[in-house]
Amino acid sequence: MKRYIVYIKSFVLLVIVAFLYGFGSQRNGAKLVQEPIVEFANGANLFLSHEMVNKLLIQNIGELKNQPKSLINLHELESVVFQNPLVEKVKVFMSIDGVVKTVITQRTPIARIHSGEDVYYLDKQGVKMPLSVNYSARVLLVSGNVVEEDLASIYSLVTKINDDRFLSNLIVGVHKKSVNNYVLRTRKYDQEIQIGKIEDLNVKFKKLEAFYNEVIQSNELEKYKSINLKFNNQVVCTKN
Repeated sequence: MKRYIVYIKSFVLLVIVAFLYGFGSQRNGAKLVQEPIVEFANGANLFLSHEMVNKLLIQNIGELKNQPKSLINLHELESVVFQNPLVEKVKVFMSIDGVVKTVITQRTPIARIHSGEDVYYLDKQGVKMPLSVNYSARVLLVSGNVVEEDLASIYSLVTKINDDRFLSNLIVGVHKKSVNNYVLRTRKYDQEIQIGKIEDLNVKFKKLEAFYNEVIQSNELEKYKSINLKFNNQVVCTKN
């Protein structure tokens, strides 16, 4: 008999807990959403603005403010924001008091590609990224007849330049002269550095740095118009 009483008490307690939980969930779901908050995880909102994100949400979801919490689908909000090609990551949270916070990580460009009328960024993951009307990033300029098949090689070249202090201070642009034939533009004296095919970059750039260290000591750097790194074990130069 005592065992049945224990079972009955446990059942009643379970019903009470379920009722309280359901009642609390219902009341919480009936709360209204407050003004949404947009934050940018990787610094200033360069390419996107708070207004652009809010407008994107309103166009696809509708006005969030004063909507019951129970009607808000956080996954749907994330999917809508992620549709913007300038967004790398997005996470949407909702607090107990109804504040919807959208945290956005914007994509990071490493080069600007000018191929005829086609202009776009190449991001840090090697993927095409559109320009923004809000902000123009100061990155390496890549020009010439660049096609889709070139992007992997250009990505490796640009990454190498950006990650090297000597190269990043020296190089401001890359130009594709023809298939597998690239030249670099320098920040000073507008010199042309011929590298040919994008391969053996470590060897080519070691030769380049050794050459620059030598000519800098002799104060003759401005005399050179073209520097050719395509030949093995030597640097071939053309003077002005």
